[in-house]
Amino acid sequence: MALKPTIYKVDLQLSDTDRHCYESCNLVLAQHPSETLQRMMVRLMVFALNYHQDLSFTKGLSSTDEPELWQVGPDGQVEHWIELGQASPERIRKAVSRAPKISLYAYGREADIWWQKHGSVISALPKVSVWSFNDEQVEQLAQFVSRSMQLSISISDGEIYLSDEGHHLNLTLSELSVQ
Repeated sequence: MALKPTIYKVDLQLSDTDRHCYESCNLVLAQHPSETLQRMMVRLMVFALNYHQDLSFTKGLSSTDEPELWQVGPDGQVEHWIELGQASPERIRKAVSRAPKISLYAYGREADIWWQKHGSVISALPKVSVWSFNDEQVEQLAQFVSRSMQLSISISDGEIYLSDEGHHLNLTLSELSVQ
């Protein structure tokens, strides 16, 4: 019997002064059985960074043909393809053929090594922007997890400020390649 995902409910207050975006979102996050809490929370941070009314979580780890998040327009066309982790150049190349905008958010202890190995190939692809999360900061994301979360995310000057009733965390993104 296959393991089922763990469901988390998130009441998110988003304030993105960089994009003049102020939203209150009620989200349901499904944590795949093989997904870490940190990865699930990175998905949430990336959702906030790219918030759009048409942005949604996909099947993620359960599907090899979908990114972690995507923005699909009213006509059913994928407008923004968003990947997490250390994607292969082949996977990003497939995304380039399916969407006009591709974003990749790398994280993890090996992200620097992955970028040294694949950065030149990925940077050469059109329509692809790549950022990297600080691994030490990502490790701290698990402290915010509960089955019902009330989170505030503020984004200003490229910095992410995450808070709940008892925790506060600043996250920084490093720009690796932006188009």
